[in-house]
Amino acid sequence: MTTTTDIAGFVHRFEPGSDPARPPLLLLHGTGGDEADLLPLGRALAPGAALLSPRGRVLENGSPRFFRRLAEGVFDEADVIRRSGELAGFVAEARRTYGLPAPVALGFSNGANIAAATLLLHPEALAGAVLIRPMVPLSEPPETDLGAKPVLILSGAFDPIVPAENARALAATLERAGARIEHRTLPTGHGLGQADLALARAWLTDQRAPETV
Repeated sequence: MTTTTDIAGFVHRFEPGSDPARPPLLLLHGTGGDEADLLPLGRALAPGAALLSPRGRVLENGSPRFFRRLAEGVFDEADVIRRSGELAGFVAEARRTYGLPAPVALGFSNGANIAAATLLLHPEALAGAVLIRPMVPLSEPPETDLGAKPVLILSGAFDPIVPAENARALAATLERAGARIEHRTLPTGHGLGQADLALARAWLTDQRAPETV
């Protein structure tokens, strides 16, 4: 059963889980996606996990995003900070509503960027993350303690949007903050491919749900 509703100003979909050993997934779409976009991916990568999928609240030429940008690859960092706080508030309210432990974020492109920002600014909101084609979201990241939260970063060697050094800088930033980083660079561009799916599926299989909500 899929529920579509509004919590904390976010239109979203929620699918209850059937496997309590799997942490819930917070599905964060790329530019132009919506709350339905990553549900099939979540089902394929983590069968039995609860799925929580919000729609980004910012519109760019009619396309939903999770925060504003000034140009491709140039973020409105004040908006990044604001919107990551809103997303953390949504996660907290959704956890209370649905009785969930902290989720693992699964984000693609813009969704991966807001997930990375949320990890840095509101680490209590997430149990970890799969970041597919992310960039550094904040030029001056805050000091934070990620307490060994697991993070998988999947970058593309031929990505025309995310320079390789930018992806490496994000991995280094999260590692300095205490995250357990696995960073893989694949021989592909910005799009999602089968190698991403295989790596993400295996990584998620290794994760375990928190003992308590």
